[in-house]
Amino acid sequence: MSKTLLFAILASAVALIAAPGAQSEESKPAMTTEPKVPLKPEKSGLLPIDGLNYYYAIYGQGEPLLLLHGGLGSTDMFAPILPKFAEHRTVIVVDLQGHGRTALGERPFSLEAMGNDMAVIVRALGYDQVDVMGYSLGGGVAFRMAVQHPETVGRLVLVSTGYAANGFYDEMRPQQAQVSAAAAPFMKDTPMYKSYVAVAPHPEDFPKLLDALGNFMRNDYDFSAEVPKLKMPVMLVYGDSDMYKPEHEIKFFQLLGGGLKDAGWMRENLSQNRLAIIPNRTHYDVFFAPELAITTLPFLDGVTKVKTWDEIVSE
Repeated sequence: MSKTLLFAILASAVALIAAPGAQSEESKPAMTTEPKVPLKPEKSGLLPIDGLNYYYAIYGQGEPLLLLHGGLGSTDMFAPILPKFAEHRTVIVVDLQGHGRTALGERPFSLEAMGNDMAVIVRALGYDQVDVMGYSLGGGVAFRMAVQHPETVGRLVLVSTGYAANGFYDEMRPQQAQVSAAAAPFMKDTPMYKSYVAVAPHPEDFPKLLDALGNFMRNDYDFSAEVPKLKMPVMLVYGDSDMYKPEHEIKFFQLLGGGLKDAGWMRENLSQNRLAIIPNRTHYDVFFAPELAITTLPFLDGVTKVKTWDEIVSE
């Protein structure tokens, strides 16, 4: 397998961790929220859940927000934007199965199982209900948590997340199907591998993780029938150059009841759900975009009031 093909496969399959210093000056974001000194958790540890020991950490104070990372990443993916959320919220981050400081174990890898696990973790940490924001793989886990345990989710934000496998661009599906342990030897110098071995309890499991992700992505799925069952407020967020087809993103919003009619002069037809498209962002960098916090925090806080035209004119 050539290195070029390897990166094409991985880039289309999972959310990659940005390599420090890998961007040119021209491609670096104009804004950054990355702290000079990394935020330290108020609390962290391992929770034994259904045969796995999940790593979690808690930051900040306020209403609880569960943040779930993308594939081949960890809670560390959110480091650039975590401080902004922690200014307003008690932020709970969890390393998903086989990622970060949570071992892969022998249990099958599935969104449904991890969705159940997140509900157990929330309760184990003493919360009846939390807001949840998941990115990519973490968005799929957040979706299943909300479907399977709706009582535990107050508000839901899904970042770069689809509801069906056909939402990806067509050329990506064959590439996703090729992800396997065979790619591991080619990845020794990649940020994905280096980040994994730096914290994983069993670094030797990296090839097994690739196999698990490959098997997971080769499965077809379509959750469209379950999308309308989500009764909590939901926000969908994508980069304008995401890995999902724009029509899939719009259809997701429509399945939630949004984008079906004009909101009306008095906002009388306004859906409780939201759709945000962040410009100049892709699937692989939207998770640390400063605009992500700016866009989602008002929704998470339940802020819906905006000034009317009459109010602005009268000022």
